[in-house]
Amino acid sequence: MDYDVIIIGAGMSGIAAGIRLAHFGKKVAIFERHSLPGGLNSYYRRQGFDFDVGLHAMTNFADPKQRSAPLSKLLRQLRLDMDALKLHPQTFSLIRFPGAELRFTNDLRDLDASIAAVFPAQVDGFRRLTAHIRAYDALSLEKRDGLMARAMLAEFITEPLLVEMLLCPLQFYGSAVEDDMEFGQFCIMFQSIFLEGFARPEGGIRPMLNLLLGRYGECGGGLHYRCGVRGVRGPAGALTVTLDDGRELRTAAVLSCAGYVETLRLCDPAPPEAALHPAGQLAFLETIFVLDRPLAAFGFDPCILFFNDAPRFRYRRPEALVDSASGVACAPDNFPAGGTPFEGGMFRLTRLVDHAAWFAMGPAEYREAKARVLAEQLAFAGRLVPGLAAHVTQCDIFTPRTVQRFTGHLNGNVYGSPVKSKDGTTPVPGVYVCGTDQGFLGIIGSLLSGVSIANRYFLR
Repeated sequence: MDYDVIIIGAGMSGIAAGIRLAHFGKKVAIFERHSLPGGLNSYYRRQGFDFDVGLHAMTNFADPKQRSAPLSKLLRQLRLDMDALKLHPQTFSLIRFPGAELRFTNDLRDLDASIAAVFPAQVDGFRRLTAHIRAYDALSLEKRDGLMARAMLAEFITEPLLVEMLLCPLQFYGSAVEDDMEFGQFCIMFQSIFLEGFARPEGGIRPMLNLLLGRYGECGGGLHYRCGVRGVRGPAGALTVTLDDGRELRTAAVLSCAGYVETLRLCDPAPPEAALHPAGQLAFLETIFVLDRPLAAFGFDPCILFFNDAPRFRYRRPEALVDSASGVACAPDNFPAGGTPFEGGMFRLTRLVDHAAWFAMGPAEYREAKARVLAEQLAFAGRLVPGLAAHVTQCDIFTPRTVQRFTGHLNGNVYGSPVKSKDGTTPVPGVYVCGTDQGFLGIIGSLLSGVSIANRYFLR
């Protein structure tokens, strides 16, 4: 047997699982088709600077003294020190809808006060909702009660606009379901964003990845870039993994962070679920503007702004190439001392897109569409932050095609299939999944996912 566990993909969940397994003496190797680690939370270099691909901010920030917090538990599992992460918590963020704006920080009392000011009749219901979420065991790998967020919210909140405003950031940062969320997922995201909050690692995602990979290497784990997995076959306990270069390796088990449907399609024979299980449909367009001055110079002070131009928030694949109704605006340099590697500032704009329209284009049409959409997003950013457009020194844009190219996620989706495998199992014995398709989202969620699967199936 060549390995105890082969991990498909050097995403956050795969790296975390690798650290945990290698620490306990398992012979483990990660095979990554791309030339860089991180998966959906990676980076690339352009004109001498590192650009984060997925990172706006890290959720689940917690004070090191809070030993029961997910972040604290995670660091103990990975044997990492909080100070090494160099996390800088947000000052504040905003949720902006027509006629209403909510302000929140990493202290729930600020959101509570904002709701009391804007929706005074709803504050008691919001407090009861918060208490219910605190008591709900959303992290249970066995919990499948079928509850949906909108139905549960209606039991506590009677103002439709507040329901939409609470859903907006949670869906944008962690829902694979259109226009709703599984309630357990809602609770996970509510805790990670409202009960704990945002922080940004100093220097972006690259230093954090280097820290994790350093820990993995210290434990003796193997990591192979530009070396993807193209096939998995054989009985549990004696699987054969075929690499892109034709080499075949024997392993007792496979752990994949490539996505549930994507992983099943690697299996030979592919189980029926590979064709029947729904692939993710929600994809995004990310536009990055580098500025010659900080965002604060334009009077834009929030770390993150979630916005929607109507009372109802439509979180779904749009009929247009790019959804013009809603989005997320992030100002990395507004995080205290977290900043960016740029002397000026950076503005990131994220919108929902119709992935099928982007994939249907030929090369020339695709280039033209990117240039046109980039100009449209720059014009929108200039309206959102007056004066910004005249101070852009660099800009870039990436689409669902970019995401699929570098991660293999079907449709260029970010949050995986709307149907999750909470316990990480698949119909193929010996093959497990972690990451987005287990339902643990965000950087901390992905890391916890890898740790939880490693502990549950390989470290008993």
